[in-house]
Amino acid sequence: QVQLVESGGGLVQAGGSLRLSCAASGRTTSNYAMGWFRQAPGKEREFVARITWSGGTTFYAHSVKGRFTISSDNAKNTVYLQMNSLKPEDTAVYYCASSAHWTPLVKDYNYWGQGTQVTVSS
Repeated sequence: QVQLVESGGGLVQAGGSLRLSCAASGRTTSNYAMGWFRQAPGKEREFVARITWSGGTTFYAHSVKGRFTISSDNAKNTVYLQMNSLKPEDTAVYYCASSAHWTPLVKDYNYWGQGTQVTVSS
């Protein structure tokens, strides 16, 4: 089992920044990659960014590339999502998740955090 706890969400004006954190515990050695996803009201959960636990490889959704940065601190078992130049359309509940595979697909992530709300006002 892997437990994931997100933090760092909140309310920010358009153009502002937030940093989300995802603290992992349990059998973290079973993870190959960590991902951030988001879900806006009435929409499906979508991929945002992912990173290998080694930190060597990252990948971003087109909608956030150049604005968001995913990183990891293996000593703290924590993954971060730095979000800059936020837009109202970034408003959603953000989730971190772990997978044994390198994949953007929601169905391939087997452990999920509880989510943290990010609201961007215009």
